[in-house]
Amino acid sequence: MSHPLHLAVSGSGPRVRFAPSPTGFLHVGSARTFIFNWLYARHNGGTMILRLDDTDVERNTEASVSSIFEGLKWLGLSWDEEYKQSERLELHRKIALAIFEKGLAYRDFTPAHAGEADRSGTQAAWLFNLGMRELSRGESDRRAAAGETFALRFRVPREAGQPVCFNDAVYGEQAKSAADIEDFALLRSDGMPTYHLASCADDADLRISHIIRGQDHLTNTFKHVLIFEAVGVKPPQFAHLPLLVAPDGTKLSKRRHGPVVSVTTYRDAGFLSEAFVNFLCLLGWSPKNDREQMSVPELTQAFSLEGINRANAVVNFTQEDPFDAKAVWLNAEHIRASTVEDLSARLLPIACQAGFSVDPGKMLRVTPLIRERIKLLRDVLVVADFFFVDHLAPYDPAELIPQKGDLAMAKKVLQRAREVLEKTEFKHDLLDAALRPAAQELAVKAGQMFQPIRVAVCGRKNAPPLFETLEVLGKETTLARVEQAIAKIQ
Repeated sequence: MSHPLHLAVSGSGPRVRFAPSPTGFLHVGSARTFIFNWLYARHNGGTMILRLDDTDVERNTEASVSSIFEGLKWLGLSWDEEYKQSERLELHRKIALAIFEKGLAYRDFTPAHAGEADRSGTQAAWLFNLGMRELSRGESDRRAAAGETFALRFRVPREAGQPVCFNDAVYGEQAKSAADIEDFALLRSDGMPTYHLASCADDADLRISHIIRGQDHLTNTFKHVLIFEAVGVKPPQFAHLPLLVAPDGTKLSKRRHGPVVSVTTYRDAGFLSEAFVNFLCLLGWSPKNDREQMSVPELTQAFSLEGINRANAVVNFTQEDPFDAKAVWLNAEHIRASTVEDLSARLLPIACQAGFSVDPGKMLRVTPLIRERIKLLRDVLVVADFFFVDHLAPYDPAELIPQKGDLAMAKKVLQRAREVLEKTEFKHDLLDAALRPAAQELAVKAGQMFQPIRVAVCGRKNAPPLFETLEVLGKETTLARVEQAIAKIQ
């Protein structure tokens, strides 16, 4: 599956990017990174760039690319420019060569299988290959011309006490001694760029102004600052996001925590995309007024890097309940805030895919009756199923017994209800006006009248308001189900 490039004329605001590696599904942490970049760009009138960092040819798969696009499409947040890193290899090599020509990188002819600890000559952490680092340019050129393979390494400055510094918008001033940074590779021995080179080369070329990414990249940033400086480009503003962790404090991963970390799992479970975006935003960020339920426009207006927290954000779930309770609560709130028309359009395909016989008109009538009763879109299958089937699932006749009643009372109520409903037009007020007097005639309370009818037509005690339900079901279906209920008692 191919994905066309979408290039746009850049605006004057900040330029941010989301750069996933297509080696798996769209992780919830990656989705949050995309959302924060998107919100920052939209809040500040900037440009949102999607760049596939797909130079790891051994691990990249087309299925992963499709999964990432599928997840992003569901989120409903667009981007302005799109690139594939694998189509920019010439640029990466050109920049690596420029760094080499400045004397800021050197060829390392050490066989690829040799361990870096062996090359250091010490038991300490490997920092540089002294023999290769001090190799003369003439000797390096001669060996390269003779066809020897080599990796190209960055020549990290080793002057005593020289620090590499940057200011992080979330974690503040960061510094590390250059003496503690290894001579990292820019090009592998097969000529392919490393992550460090390709990422920085593209960020420089695409004029990225702000790099907003996970906190696990914080230590990489010292190397990236060195590359930007070597290229002669001012490093972007960095903002590293707190990690998403499981209740036990471990970083969320598919291997350890299963499909709950995949964006499409939430989609398939019946989350609204805007509610999911809302939920992810509250994991590591908060608006100044501590609001929780927010629409995408409201999130866009409120978002700032200053609102990002430093502490890791916990996604609360258990093996029995895979979804965070706040995520489910927010989804229910967004469902209640949806228009009947919008919610109905989202529920219809779910019901149809489940094999129910339902058309847009009927779903539009059912939706207002269940909007307050569902937390996830897929709840429609268990909350409203009786609206869409010809025959109810079997239920216990004891369910027909009203509170402080018995089967005899239930039978008498249903028989009288059948008589009344046969003569009544199925309009809410008319049904109310007919059934309440019938209860008085039988000397039972309204609730004792309504429960047997509700169970008879819905197959359960817990169901939407009775008169609205009867109105949607219609006279023919209602009377048939009441008749079947009476037969159950005999």
